[in-house]
Amino acid sequence: MTSVLSNPLLKAATITVFCAVIGAALGTSIPAAHADPGPFDGYAGSWSGTGSIQIADAGSERIRCKGTYTVDGSGNNLRQSLRCASDSYRFDLTTNITASGGQLSGNWTESSRGVNGIVAGAISGGNVVARVETNGYVATFNITTKSGKQSVAIASPGELRAVNMSLTRGN
Repeated sequence: MTSVLSNPLLKAATITVFCAVIGAALGTSIPAAHADPGPFDGYAGSWSGTGSIQIADAGSERIRCKGTYTVDGSGNNLRQSLRCASDSYRFDLTTNITASGGQLSGNWTESSRGVNGIVAGAISGGNVVARVETNGYVATFNITTKSGKQSVAIASPGELRAVNMSLTRGN
């Protein structure tokens, strides 16, 4: 007697029916093969906005920022290029960050001052809490991203005391 599973067409049909039955039993349908969204999905594109910057011994000023965020296909790797300027202060920041299991790690470079360092932190539901470091400089970042808008708060005891800005993703 020939088994149903020895016939390739019947074998494929049987596996499909089996998967459908298991899916129905679990209350789910069989989804198309695709990866879960990564934590940086929705970040890619051009961003711009305004805010304020507080500089040691110089007070607070308005700041304008423009940036480009590039995200890989997995949504787990972000490259950010951000240029910000006030009337008396400017910074050009590039970051490369990888997210894994809710944790962030990577590196950053501020090209106008020739400094670089590391990034470490956590990401969950569009909220980033991170710390950036280099020799003699430490800052904390709190970033919230939702629906094409981003709120950024940076705090440091150094020359750049605080940055608070709102960015909007463009086309």
